[in-house]
Amino acid sequence: MQLVFLSGGSGKRLWPLSNNARSKQFLPLLEAPDGSMESMVQRVVRQAKEAKLDAQITFATNAAQRDSIINQLGTEVDIVAEPERRDTFPAIALAASYLHFAKHCPDDEVIVVMPSDPYTELGYFQTIGRMAVQVQRDAAELVLMGITPTYPSEKYGYIVPAQTADNTAEALPVSRFTEKPTVAVAQELLREGALWNGGVFAFKLGYMMSIVRKYIQSSSFEDTYARYKEFPKISFDYEVAEKATSVAVVPFTGKWKDLGTWNTLTEELSRETIGNVLLGDTNENTHIINELDVPVFCNGLKDTVVACSPDGILVCAKDKSETIKKYVDNLSLRPMYEERRWGTYKVLSDLPYSDGTRALTKSIMLRPGKNISYQLHHHRDEIWTIVDGEGLFVLDGEVRKIKRGDVCIIHKEQLHALKAITELVFIEVQIGTPLVEEDIERFDYTW
Repeated sequence: MQLVFLSGGSGKRLWPLSNNARSKQFLPLLEAPDGSMESMVQRVVRQAKEAKLDAQITFATNAAQRDSIINQLGTEVDIVAEPERRDTFPAIALAASYLHFAKHCPDDEVIVVMPSDPYTELGYFQTIGRMAVQVQRDAAELVLMGITPTYPSEKYGYIVPAQTADNTAEALPVSRFTEKPTVAVAQELLREGALWNGGVFAFKLGYMMSIVRKYIQSSSFEDTYARYKEFPKISFDYEVAEKATSVAVVPFTGKWKDLGTWNTLTEELSRETIGNVLLGDTNENTHIINELDVPVFCNGLKDTVVACSPDGILVCAKDKSETIKKYVDNLSLRPMYEERRWGTYKVLSDLPYSDGTRALTKSIMLRPGKNISYQLHHHRDEIWTIVDGEGLFVLDGEVRKIKRGDVCIIHKEQLHALKAITELVFIEVQIGTPLVEEDIERFDYTW
């Protein structure tokens, strides 16, 4: 079995901790069994392994999230990054092509696709195992997971089985789908025994590849990747599930939650405070998350979330947190914190000067053994001040060892790279215009 996690979106409803480069599923806010903090992505991968699913894991994602996945999960998972953001159908089609061409999976291999961010329990992954069995038995060409609803929600799509679901059912034929109804319609759907559509799909690889070939006839993954725009920009539900003639649903009755807003997320946090926070004695149902180096003091707050990051500061009533996205969409600031395959960086300041020159200052952490690629910039000079650790610095082919207190000066058009021997922390000052991430040209280098 192949387990494909869909990882996309920006999660702007969890601003300022989430942004275009750091989606909600990568925020390390959940407490793991060993007491450490983990992200939604780390949690679901851990749970899948604990459920002992005999599955290899692949992430279908976009290029902006590739480094975050590597940073949090290492090399234990495969990654298929789409060349441009489209929708869930093309993302799943590309992942299927990767499994077919690059991994050489057979047509009868069972593929299960699921979101990377559900807050759920072990039974969810056991249900995935039951779905795989139904696909192997040819109960249907497409098998979905149906979440037992707890209230008539407008936020979710619904799967209406041809017969009433019960806890003993292995798989039920699907009568129809309904997308995000009104509360009144949702109440009627619940009376019909409808289930929430949790976005979990199981099928044989050959089934999906036959759909892929309707749009792209290819003999390699590279060719499919290059022709990615030929896939329609449409969801998997609309393009595949609602058109399927052989479709069944396996019910799941257990804890399942979308932690998509501060209100829902804080309900599952084990701690009232995370980071440098000082509380007074009259706070009630208040959560404070602080990623800044400066302290935050809160007193007299009720039903409130306070979140501080380099991107901004949020103070919001929990019951108003669902409205954040429409305001954040108007912010055009660059992400101030990012995870990369080699470590992390945080923007400390971004200052303009009268002649149009800018100075951007970052604090960068490079993990042991990781390196920044051999590169040059056309529009900026850089000054690196090493504040902790040891590493190897390359400038125009010459290598020298660096340590705390050393300063590296890099002019425009100079080739440079950096590799950490121990965990390496340095302050980078970029001077020039324009100061954009795209001002980079990479070259091969053998350490």
